[in-house]
Amino acid sequence: MSFKSPVTLVHAYLRTTVRPGDIVVDATVGNGNDTVVLASLVGPTGMVYGFDVQPIALDVTRAKLERAGMQATLFCANHDSMVQTLPPDVRGTIRACCFNLGYLPGGDKSITTHVASTISAVRAAYDMLADTGLITIVAYQHDEGRVELAELRRWLPTLSDATVNVVESTFINREPTSPVVFAIMKTTEPLELPIR
Repeated sequence: MSFKSPVTLVHAYLRTTVRPGDIVVDATVGNGNDTVVLASLVGPTGMVYGFDVQPIALDVTRAKLERAGMQATLFCANHDSMVQTLPPDVRGTIRACCFNLGYLPGGDKSITTHVASTISAVRAAYDMLADTGLITIVAYQHDEGRVELAELRRWLPTLSDATVNVVESTFINREPTSPVVFAIMKTTEPLELPIR
């Protein structure tokens, strides 16, 4: 298995976690690539919910889903409105939630995710996860992205190691400003690494 980019690493995480019939969320739809992967993994018996603040992102994603013969329920809303927007009965059942932070690739770079709403959204997603659910985050290192990355690095270590494992991945043979991937995995058993 090769990881050509942070996004392909995220997709590998998703493939190990998401199963047909699951409920999943793409918190930042963008150009729809994560949404299509999620829809392919949950299949026709599952449910994909997607969020983006830009109508153009939702239009592009709808077109990709249609070409692939897949469906998702998309909301033109900020990711921090997840709790108010999703049906109440999905709380505690979401198998995976993806965040691909920053701005829409090829779009207006002034429209970007922001640290306050990002942290609020990740906290909400964490509260809505199933017992063995997964959150993935790709954090980019543009101006606002560096602020988001610093806050994620401050907040994520505070999560209880009795109920969650947090992994940070970087491509160390690339530019120091390459994107950073976080995987937050709820678990019923803590990860135990051998001590050497």
